[in-house]
This record gives sequence, C-alpha cells and structure tokens, in this order.
Amino acid sequence: MIFGLLGEKLGHSFSPQIHKALGGYDYSLFEVPKDDLDAFMKAKAFDAINVTIPYKKAVIPYCGKLSAEAEKIGSVNTIKKMPDGSLFGYNTDYDGFRSLCIASKIPVEGRKIIVLGDGGAAPAVRTALSDLGAGEIVTISRKGENNYENIQRNYDAQVIVNTTPVGMYPKNGESLLDLDKFTKCEGVLDIVYNPLRTKLVMDGEKRGIPSFGGLLMLVSQAKRASEIFTDSKIPDEMTFSVYEDLLRQTENVILIGMPSCGKSTIGRLLSEATDRELLDIDSIITENIGMTIPEFFAKYGEAEFRKKETEALGEACKLSGKIIATGGGVVTHERNYPLLRQNGRIFFIDRPLSELSKKGRPISQARPIEDIAAERMPAYISWSDERIPMESSAKTAEIIRKRCGL
Repeated sequence: MIFGLLGEKLGHSFSPQIHKALGGYDYSLFEVPKDDLDAFMKAKAFDAINVTIPYKKAVIPYCGKLSAEAEKIGSVNTIKKMPDGSLFGYNTDYDGFRSLCIASKIPVEGRKIIVLGDGGAAPAVRTALSDLGAGEIVTISRKGENNYENIQRNYDAQVIVNTTPVGMYPKNGESLLDLDKFTKCEGVLDIVYNPLRTKLVMDGEKRGIPSFGGLLMLVSQAKRASEIFTDSKIPDEMTFSVYEDLLRQTENVILIGMPSCGKSTIGRLLSEATDRELLDIDSIITENIGMTIPEFFAKYGEAEFRKKETEALGEACKLSGKIIATGGGVVTHERNYPLLRQNGRIFFIDRPLSELSKKGRPISQARPIEDIAAERMPAYISWSDERIPMESSAKTAEIIRKRCGL
C-alpha cells in the first residue's frame, strides 16, 4: 500500500513518524511542483494521500466524490483511491482542529472569533468553530473586506486563530498582529506546529491568555486520516499518546544557570545518553567569532558579545530535538527568552555559588559572583520550567533525562 503526503515543499513534515506510530505503515512525502500536479493526480500512483498547502483546493476536480465535510468546507486534505479507481476526497483538518479546540478548553461558544488567513485549513477551521457554537466569525486576510489595515475594527475579538504559515519554521518569530490591542482576548490557537510555540502563542502566554500551537491538531487530523486509509478505528487515547511522544521527541532540552555551574558537562552527558545533538552556545559563538570569548570581550565589550549570543541562540533554538547549553548571561536580555521558549523545555541548574569557578569568565572575574547571582536569579527562576539543584553532573543529567522521558 502506498500512503503519503502531497505538497509543494515538505521538508518540515512530522507526518511520516506520526502515521508510522498510528498505523504501522510507511508514509512517503510527495513534493510535487505546481506544473506537475496534473500528471501526479492523473497517474493515481498511490492508495491514499494527505494533501497540504497549496493543493487543498486544487485537488478537488480530480475527486469523483467528496465527504459531507469536504463538500461543506470546499477543501480536501485526504484522498483515498476507491476499488473502481476513482478518488474520494475528505477533510480531516476539520476533525483535527475540533479536537484542538476541545482539548484546549478555550471557550468558543458564543464568542467573537477572528480567523487569520483564508487559505489552506481556514475553511475547515471556520466550519469547526461554527459547529462548536461560535458567535461571529471574522476572516482576516490580506485583501479581503476585513484585512490587516483595518483590523482595529475587530479588536473586540475574544478568540484569535491563526491559519496562516506566518511564524512557521524557518521564519520563526513573526506575527501578524499586536496582541496588546485585543483587550478582550480569552484564547489563542495557532495551527502552526513547528515551532511548538509561535510568537503569537508566546505573546498569549506572556499575557496570561490560554494559548496553544498546532501539534495536537496535526496528530488528531492524522489519526482520522489513518482511519480512512486503513478502514479501521483508532482509539482516541492513541492520539494523545502519539502527541506526547512527538512532543518529547521535538522539544529541545535547554540548560540555563550561572557561569561554570556545569551546563556544558551536563549537556554532553545528556547528549550521550539520549543520542541527541548537543549545541553549546558558547562553543558556537567561539567558532563564529574566530577567537576566544575573553579575547572578544577585551576587544569589543559585553554589548557586542550579547548580540553574537542572541544570533547564535536564534539559529540553534529554532531547531527541534536538541540539547542546548547556554551561557550564564543569556538571561540578561529579555529578547532571548522567546528564542529559548519557542521549542524548549528550560531547566535551571542551581549550583551553590561557593562551587563556581571564575576561570576564563570575564564577567565573573570583573564583579563579585554574589552580585551577578542577585541580578540574574529572578530570571533564572522565572524563565525555567524546572529548577534542578546541582548534584554530580552525572546525577543531574540523569534527573533531567528522566523528567523529559528520554
């Protein structure tokens, strides 16, 4: 049986591993240029496929029949070849987004909701919201009646849903709106799943608004597609099992803490134990600048070093499934937090100040370690998901490995 995903660019897809976990079958990626779509669809060299942007509407003419949901939505993301050779189109984005809404517990019934974007999954999202009892649903698009130039007329929206690829890897850190303007906002949903937390999601978190990315939607729609592929029923519990496993696989393990607290050593031990790549930010910076960090400090000063640090973090933290050991001063600039948070679970390595070494560390040599700790401690605590008292490096690494389920 030939199953897979049809799209124009698919390098970021988690679908093969999700479908393997759900159904035990192989799942291919079919990257097809627009000019070759007609030939691909007419050849029908597959048993069933999922369809992603930009082809969810383009494949409809090739389908002999559509499911009631696909007909209503006007978009297809799952196609199955029937015994007579005809193609049947479904929309499982509907199932995926509905599951995300319910699991998030963000209230949508009777709420005013804005949906960012009018392509891809947007029709399925609007239909699911309507079926869940949403009040006014307003679509914001670049050229529609409601657009980003007049978005102020919708500042009273209570729920915001992003269906666009804005903020998606590799263009992390982008957002279409200023969440501060939406003073009545009660929830944020973003169907982007890579990074795990887009800027929009993190902006919501920062303001105490329930905010969720699209990873659960991805798994939920894949579960429904897998049922269609195999003519079988998959228990709902498996959706959450696969989601949690994928979250463990993709989330970075981030280590923060005072200079010389052991982050690099613990990172190396974690890398060896989990077979994950270690990205040591200080080592990356040293390679990028072509000199030692003390030499760079002496020549250019701390402010320039911090810029280099942010650049290195930006590249490292947009990746997934890594061990990332940061420098002690990473918390001195608020701009670094969303870089760590977007894909990361952050651990603060808390080591007694009396055990910290100053060797090769310009900041620690220039000021009393107690003063540095007093300044940084609030950020170490507030930025971290867990505070881990330092024991031996091996023991601390093992504690973190178990906490992450790796």
